[in-house]
Amino acid sequence: MVKSYLRYEAQSTFGVIASPGGKAVFDHSGRLSITPALESVIVWDIKKGTQVARWSDSDNTAEVTCIARSPNGKDYAVGYVDGSIRLFDLTGNTVNVVLNGHRGSVSALRFDSTGTVLASGARDTDIVLWDVVGEVGLYRLRGHKDEITGLAFVAARGETALNASASGHVVSSSKDTLVKLWDLRARHCVQTLATHRSEVWALAVSPDARLLVTGTSDAELHVWTIDADKLDGATGAEADAQRWDAIGEYGVVRRGSSSRIVELQFHASGQYLACLGTDRLAEIFRARTPAEIKKKLERRQRRSREKSKKAAGSGGEEAEPGAEPPRPVTAADELTSFALVRTSAKPVSLDFDPADGDAAALARRGSLRMLVAQNNNALHVWSAPVPPPGKTTKQAQLPEPALLASVDMHGHRSEPRALALSGDGELVASAANGSLRMWNAQTGACVRTLACGAALCAAFLPGDQVVAVGTRDGALELYDIPAATLLETRDAHDGACWAIDVHPDRKSLATGGADKTVKFWALELAREGVRRRLTLEHARTLQMADDVLALRFSPDARLLAVALLDATVKVFYADSLKFFLSLYGHKLPAVSLDISSDSTLLVTGSADKSVKLWGLDFGDCHRSLLAHAEPVTAVRFVPGSHYFFSAGKDRLVVQWDGDSFQRIQKLAGCHGDVWALAVARHGSFVVASSQDRAVRVWAKTDEPLFLEEERERELEELLDRGLEESARPADDGADDGAEAQRAGKATADTLKAGERIAEALDLADAERRKWSDHADQRRRMPHLNPPPPEPNPVLAFEKLTPEAYVLRTVERVRAADLDDALLVLSFSRVLSLLEYVDVWARRQWNAPLTCRVLFFLLRSHQNQIVATRSMRSRLDSIRRGLRAGVSAQRDQIGYNLAALTSLKAEWEASATADFFDEDAIQKIQDSLVKKRKFVGLKA
Repeated sequence: MVKSYLRYEAQSTFGVIASPGGKAVFDHSGRLSITPALESVIVWDIKKGTQVARWSDSDNTAEVTCIARSPNGKDYAVGYVDGSIRLFDLTGNTVNVVLNGHRGSVSALRFDSTGTVLASGARDTDIVLWDVVGEVGLYRLRGHKDEITGLAFVAARGETALNASASGHVVSSSKDTLVKLWDLRARHCVQTLATHRSEVWALAVSPDARLLVTGTSDAELHVWTIDADKLDGATGAEADAQRWDAIGEYGVVRRGSSSRIVELQFHASGQYLACLGTDRLAEIFRARTPAEIKKKLERRQRRSREKSKKAAGSGGEEAEPGAEPPRPVTAADELTSFALVRTSAKPVSLDFDPADGDAAALARRGSLRMLVAQNNNALHVWSAPVPPPGKTTKQAQLPEPALLASVDMHGHRSEPRALALSGDGELVASAANGSLRMWNAQTGACVRTLACGAALCAAFLPGDQVVAVGTRDGALELYDIPAATLLETRDAHDGACWAIDVHPDRKSLATGGADKTVKFWALELAREGVRRRLTLEHARTLQMADDVLALRFSPDARLLAVALLDATVKVFYADSLKFFLSLYGHKLPAVSLDISSDSTLLVTGSADKSVKLWGLDFGDCHRSLLAHAEPVTAVRFVPGSHYFFSAGKDRLVVQWDGDSFQRIQKLAGCHGDVWALAVARHGSFVVASSQDRAVRVWAKTDEPLFLEEERERELEELLDRGLEESARPADDGADDGAEAQRAGKATADTLKAGERIAEALDLADAERRKWSDHADQRRRMPHLNPPPPEPNPVLAFEKLTPEAYVLRTVERVRAADLDDALLVLSFSRVLSLLEYVDVWARRQWNAPLTCRVLFFLLRSHQNQIVATRSMRSRLDSIRRGLRAGVSAQRDQIGYNLAALTSLKAEWEASATADFFDEDAIQKIQDSLVKKRKFVGLKA
């Protein structure tokens, strides 16, 4: 009989506030923060410091890289490492659209002013324009030679949501030191700025589209002016190439830091520019008004004249008045340093509060609010006071920027290196450098936070009220969890304390350190006044030949296993500490070990990437397993069984069967080296902490798992990844010189969708042939009256005709995947699909989808279709049917627009109240009335 196991599934992830690989943004109200958290997105309430929602997709395991806010205030575009883009709805916390078009990590996202077009850039050096409403890719722009670092739209005059995708311009920056201006109507690069000497890391365009600012690795901001008249006037095909100089050099602005630029952003009012660097410094620049610029230039000219007079007086010649020509205005005259914000760690992203969208709202609040995400797993909101209208910065005497709010209590500042589970499995203790946190294992809520040293190991003491922590400096610290206090600190070792384990009799514990000793500590109760507390008393010391890396008591309290730096494992009798076994075999030191519940098996995990199983009767090696592709960091047995888990630096947690030596299951999901493991009693769940600062929980389910099926599933995943790499369109390499190409990428989903369409076509063709043969038979032999054929079970169950069945199959394909799914079809199936398109056009079924399928097939297979003579009549029939259907659609849309216009006028008439200024009206009436003139008469 085939042995079955129970599958472990990911249950929860906690401990991550803001992952360093993405960018956090405000929501439209400025109350919430949309923050990347590894493969998920967390919505934080900044004022309360609580989690409002978590956005995730069950089909996604890639890490979030960037987030963009839509102007409509509810949609957010999220880019991922695998090149996919997902649109989330803030109101429903759901995924609306999934877009696949990049073959590299998405590095830049930007919505246009209407929110209907999304531009994305990635490490594959491509820029893709997406139709958000139609959920499809418009086209791909190629021209850069390195990763895209910034995107910005320059809106055209009169741009609306109806023509946003075919008008306007996009400015892009890249690590290839170039900044390019793209014309969206011509789909062509119209200007390239090649004056930067190093990588361009960020760009920003002012809200009025007048200034362009770029940042590199030097201590200067490069500022450019954008001539809107030249942009709007030179969009025709007949425009001369020399007219494409719409972006002109404006000058440079010195920064207060020489570090690399991380992000540039203009405030919505256009008055302030934020510059974020890698040296914990955020600098805010203020844009001077024209009056201030004029006043500054006059003051400079006056000083220059005074210097000239002094120089002329000392030389004996008088300076000629007005000889100095007026100096042109530069970027340094307009942009001036306003405030400096010093963060506590390296910043990752910056975002202004969109609630202060104009100068009036900013003046009412009196300060700038900025959201800064840091690479130490924290979010900070800073407030920088601004001068009131009519006053300068010096006159207002503004205070320094202050920290307004922060979200930092839900995760460690550094990676947790140790995990411990309470006896009942309700609490998880995670220890990192500087903090010890207690988590509810079911909800993931942080219930306690305590300051500690650089923790390397941790364990719950009997009663689950006290946690012992071993630190890098050799200290052993005891923490009272209910009271959230440090009970005592013992100098346990002269070097790092690498291991700690509680004796099965629950009366003592042992620690191992870098000073080549294993020390045993007795748990005692010390009296402090009227209360008693737990304390440690040193009992004895076991001297070893090398540094101790791991140790473990056997559950029957008979043996003590110790892993040493010399790649050996020593086994001693726990009571007398007499030597029992020496286990050799690892090429590198064993960093973790564990003993099964029946005290018969010992498992060791080593830095040589292997896991070895040893028998504790004679010390024989049962099996050596190449467990991971990177060094193994932790191994743990499942209590009551010979199953065990191993973790490594290859970001995997693997379950093994210690009796059959078979790999049961791979638990993926970590985005960094896995450092620690903990298994609950009876193996109900397993907890792992990793370099990405996350604590992940996998729970045991009731779903059976068979090894053969699991191996087949892993092979299918490898095959799908191989198909995605080999399924690139054949014409991708043929148009390398073209700047505008088709947007889209073949994925496993598009391949499966194409297969479903092909299966639907085969089924519908067979059904139509069957009924056609039946009609021919009835026509040839009407006297026999042959019975009708049996309908296909699928069509009979769905109660659909073959044409309707094919249409429904195409409708179920996601709009973003339809083009790539149609490319999977062979030309014979394309001809068959065009027959159904003809039927859909004549019956006026789903005219938008019919037109999209038809136009894409004609573009993709134009040469073959033109060469097929039989297609002429078919295309004529489709043209006639589509004309009638499109005409009906146009009439319906016109009728609806007229009705909506009428309803709008009616609503405005009923909801708008007229306001009359009686005093002004009375003055006007008095001025129109002729006044009487009294004339005096003399007799």
